[in-house]
Amino acid sequence: MVCALGAAVCYGTATVLQAIAARTAAATHPGGDVVLLWRALRQWRYVAGLALDGIGFVLQIIALRLIPIYAVGAALAASLAVTAVVAARLLGVRLSRVEWTAVAVVCAGLAMLGLASGAEGDRSGPHWLSWAMLGTAAGVLLLGAVGGRLPERGRAVVLGLGAGFGFGVVEVSVRLVDEFSPAALLTDPATYALLLGGGAAFLLLTSALQRGSVTTATAGLVLGETVGPALAGVTWLGDRTRPGWTWLAFLGFAVAVAGALALSRFGEAPDTPETSSPARTIG
Repeated sequence: MVCALGAAVCYGTATVLQAIAARTAAATHPGGDVVLLWRALRQWRYVAGLALDGIGFVLQIIALRLIPIYAVGAALAASLAVTAVVAARLLGVRLSRVEWTAVAVVCAGLAMLGLASGAEGDRSGPHWLSWAMLGTAAGVLLLGAVGGRLPERGRAVVLGLGAGFGFGVVEVSVRLVDEFSPAALLTDPATYALLLGGGAAFLLLTSALQRGSVTTATAGLVLGETVGPALAGVTWLGDRTRPGWTWLAFLGFAVAVAGALALSRFGEAPDTPETSSPARTIG
């Protein structure tokens, strides 16, 4: 759980650092999206944000190998709470009383999950599940092609939800990879599902944040990357809670996700240029 929370802190902080760098680049060197991105990449804050994203991803992988998927998913959704708090500190963003309450709610939900979570499930999952993840990853790409043609409001929902499905594929696929030798990885469909799902999710989330409502897209992202993977972990991979604590795990999961949804406007740090990196919640 410490690794999952560490990943959330890394992702949430990275979003704000990248936002500051993008804002500075826009103020000092106006230009198109490509120019602004290049200027941002030359600033230490943006590079530090990318490094934090990398560290967060490693911590996420470790967490997925040690604790149930439902706990990791809820913890990663909490990166929105981290972004909100760091943005209030570094960007001077004013959080409403409701948003501060939502931060507290996320923390309470994660505390419940931490108490109730058992060890990582010991099942390898049915053989077809790896192929199903690969098919789902391909479906995410098709969903992106369709969603990109929808009106703005519908586009943000579909692309955000599709990005959540893609990051969910990554979460499940990490658990399905059993051997790490080069030969095993190259012949395992879960490896390709992980790569395709992550790439598709990033593309869809980038499009959703640039061409639609950040709040709507992030809400879809949180739902897509938490609920489905959690059900897969419980149903096929053996994820369980501590004996007698199932009710607390359900409550903690619901509370943490609800709090994250209330903070969904922080899916991208407020008032940032479109060139800032999309938040990775968040998978």
